[in-house]
Amino acid sequence: MAEKNLDVAARLRRALACFEPYDPAFTPCRVNLSANENTHPLPVGVRAAIDAALLATPLNRYPDPMANELRDELAARHGLSRDRVCVGNGGDELLFNLLFAFGGPGRALVTCPPDFSEYANFAAMCETEVRAVWRDAEDFSVDADALVAAAAGAALVFLTSPNNPTGDLLPHDTLRRVLDETDALVLVDEAYVEFAPEGSSVADWVASEPRLVVLRTLSKAFGLAGARVGYVLADPAVVDALAAVRQIYSVDVLAQAAGLAAVRCRDQLAPVVADIVAERARLAAGLAALPGVRTWPSEANFVLVRVPRAAEVRRRLRDEHSVLVRDFSAAPGLDGCLRLSVGTREENDTLLDALATLVREEQ
Repeated sequence: MAEKNLDVAARLRRALACFEPYDPAFTPCRVNLSANENTHPLPVGVRAAIDAALLATPLNRYPDPMANELRDELAARHGLSRDRVCVGNGGDELLFNLLFAFGGPGRALVTCPPDFSEYANFAAMCETEVRAVWRDAEDFSVDADALVAAAAGAALVFLTSPNNPTGDLLPHDTLRRVLDETDALVLVDEAYVEFAPEGSSVADWVASEPRLVVLRTLSKAFGLAGARVGYVLADPAVVDALAAVRQIYSVDVLAQAAGLAAVRCRDQLAPVVADIVAERARLAAGLAALPGVRTWPSEANFVLVRVPRAAEVRRRLRDEHSVLVRDFSAAPGLDGCLRLSVGTREENDTLLDALATLVREEQ
């Protein structure tokens, strides 16, 4: 007899039994600085190029499964051949596919939390063991010796530079050791690297390091978070493996068209990135001047702060000032911390004014 009340939990794969939908804790607010989006308007020329590309894109045909025209433009940007580029539906799809292809039962992923929580979530979905090498509690640095030891025998290592949510860069010599002293496939997530100093990226290592995968996105510096376009630079054999397991047509025609136009106009986006970097410094200085507030250096488009009664401050920012930030105060290793995206000058001033009031009241 068919069951009348569907017991979904009993039917789920065991690895997924405790999963809940991803919740970024979004609430509509006047100023949203919670998701590390680029809140600056696109330059007029870039917007016009994207609009023209979208209008010229037919919707009655399936997209190019591999987004080859966009792959060619990205390959040219990085001085690589097309076969070293794979485009995905945001960086998330590519992270999942890397674990789906190279993880699984009996294999391990090494991460350095606190970092992007989806690394561990995707690993669990793919039934991949996670070995966590926790960052230093004071400065969030990574212990290279511990990282290399944990990576011994691991299938994958995910490193983030700049790291989300702490904002610090991975030292190149630490990556060098992992590549030289282990046999793992190593992904460096560079979603925020355009906001870091020149020379921070390791994308130019890919051509000579077959076990290195570099993840990039158009969501941050390029201002296309809503289009969901990410890509990896990797050895052709790794790209072929990702192409084999991907969802077909995962990057739609409009996303491909917008992404291609934006990448072709990338020089016009440089002033926007420069303004965000300047605003990051100004925001960090303003935060550091507030009583009881601790900040950490950041090379991304956000700043991590520790404030008294962080969860309550976040609630009051939202409810009393219509400013939304991300609360990490209950996350392991981030006690009392909020992550603040760097917005426009006006948005940052609104945030600083509101925080100045609340921090004094909450002490």
